[in-house]
Amino acid sequence: MPRFTVHVRDEWLTVPCRDLSCTVQWLGLEALKRYIKNKPDNGGIGSVQETSFYVRRCQGQGLLDADDTLEDTLEDNDFVEIVIDGDTMSPDFNPSQPGSGHLNSPYREPNEYILLDGNNLTSTDLVNLGKALYMIKLTPEAEKKVGQSRALIENIVTENKVVYGITTGFGKFARTVIPNSKLKELQENLVRSHSAGVGKPLSPERSRMLLALRINVLAKGYSGISLDTLHQMIEAFNASCLSYVPEKGTVGASGDLAPLSHLALGLMGEGKMWSPKSGWADAKYVLEAHGLKPISLKPKEGLALINGTQMITSLGSEAVERALAIARQADIIAALTLEVLKGTTKAFDSDIHELRPHPGQKEVAFRFRSLLDSDHHPSEIAESHRFCDRVQDAYTLRCCPQVHGVVNDTIAFVKNIIDTEINSATDNPMVFAERGETISGGNFHGEYPAKALDYLAIGVHELAAISERRIERLCNPSLSELPAFLVCEGGLNSGFMIAHCTAASLVSENKVLCHPSSVDSLSTSAATEDHVSMGGWAARKALKVIEHVEQVLSIELLAACQGIEFLRPLRTTTPLEKVYDLVRSVAKPWIRDRFMAPDIEAVHRLLLDQKIWKVAHPYIEKYRMEHIPESRPVSPTAFVLDSPVSPRKRLRNECDH
Repeated sequence: MPRFTVHVRDEWLTVPCRDLSCTVQWLGLEALKRYIKNKPDNGGIGSVQETSFYVRRCQGQGLLDADDTLEDTLEDNDFVEIVIDGDTMSPDFNPSQPGSGHLNSPYREPNEYILLDGNNLTSTDLVNLGKALYMIKLTPEAEKKVGQSRALIENIVTENKVVYGITTGFGKFARTVIPNSKLKELQENLVRSHSAGVGKPLSPERSRMLLALRINVLAKGYSGISLDTLHQMIEAFNASCLSYVPEKGTVGASGDLAPLSHLALGLMGEGKMWSPKSGWADAKYVLEAHGLKPISLKPKEGLALINGTQMITSLGSEAVERALAIARQADIIAALTLEVLKGTTKAFDSDIHELRPHPGQKEVAFRFRSLLDSDHHPSEIAESHRFCDRVQDAYTLRCCPQVHGVVNDTIAFVKNIIDTEINSATDNPMVFAERGETISGGNFHGEYPAKALDYLAIGVHELAAISERRIERLCNPSLSELPAFLVCEGGLNSGFMIAHCTAASLVSENKVLCHPSSVDSLSTSAATEDHVSMGGWAARKALKVIEHVEQVLSIELLAACQGIEFLRPLRTTTPLEKVYDLVRSVAKPWIRDRFMAPDIEAVHRLLLDQKIWKVAHPYIEKYRMEHIPESRPVSPTAFVLDSPVSPRKRLRNECDH
């Protein structure tokens, strides 16, 4: 029999329907009848028939016409909400996808799989899993190892051995032995009591990453999870049934206990869950609507689900991938600014950078040469000032290889740590089936990713710091030889005046956010966990810093393209003209003042989608093939140049002095 899950105020109700020719109005009235049943005051509702209400979908908040039939508007197990006139919508259900993550996209069920074994997942893979581009399967080898480690746990329980977290309490209660009859309750109590996080929930994309990463770690076979439970987790992931995970509450040792507990709680059918079908709803209804059963925890399984650094590492993976994307696009934006400000490319001469051969520095200098070489890509702007009397440019232009370069090397360093952490067993105790024993250790401590992500925030922030100074040079007529604030009829129009202020404010915020969280530690759990990493905050603020960097560079790109308008009809190099055309496809030239925020957001979206990089990258790689002997193309995900450095080449758009 078809049925619908209906939310009325703070309750969820299942309403069966024998006749789908019934109307949406009937569904609402039937849900209200069930809501007031057994309530002493009828739930504050006088007469159901006289109650005014409307019905909308939980997912997307779309209103339903009361006279439409159910067969025309809903599918079996759809989730809807009854909103009674005079009620205020609960913020928990509006919008259905809370959070401001920039990975949000319409959900499309994937048809490809990633095989997980706990050893080969990358940050790129994890972000793609978060975007729901793939479903998950275990390798046969992983299933075998998981089964072997579970057999050891079963033996420990059968033989009544005293082992931490399996037959004892946790933390301060590690010496309290628990009888076999209460081992299931022990694990359930662990998850429930540790689900103590606060704050906004992770976006569905980030919850999906968190679940995928926990599955990957369990697939290594050192956690003692049962294969049945792991398969249930995979089924929930593939159905995109995602637990409500508050973003705050982890100190990063003993792992990310609070967020991972919330993750496990939803899988147990408690708390809230999100799915593309339901939006946010009670977990038991979301699982049921997808034909899934709640997980029933066996000995050690609660601990296996919540002990690890997966919150830090999953957010850190997104941070690394976004940092890489914005770092390489920053080079393109800065090159365009240099053209507008009529700078020289002499500072990018390969011989200079061979004398200080940091990989990131050499690669950034190479990218500038590939975009600005007038012998390769004729530039009328460069020709217009070829014989100018300027000796050298300001540091914000001249020192881009040195400043941008160290960001590239920082990202490479952090990515190595994050990719290692992604494929690390971080439980306690570890289950060594081949040795027939469990060993307590400290792999749950988040110091590695915490320190790395603090370093990432500090490194990537410099892209915004130097970009804001370039925006100042573009807007300041005494430095740019362009109209003040890049607009005609200054005074009547303010142009980029406040856009520059926005960039300055974001850079200032970043200065505070770059203070390392991992230098702090507070003793917890009655001094048994007396040093912690604070890695959860390191990851969250790294993402915020990177978002600010993206926004500052969006403003610089808009400003540089506006500067081009004042140099017309002269044209820049071919790749930079392609970048200009792409920007103009979403933001028209600034002729007179208008609402600017949408332009900034539109260009920010270009950067998030890496469209600036995709336009310029073929020209960079073509230049590499033509100017570096025996070179090979660099992967789009590569951080630094890993092929020989190009021979010294004089560029035609250098100022001849």
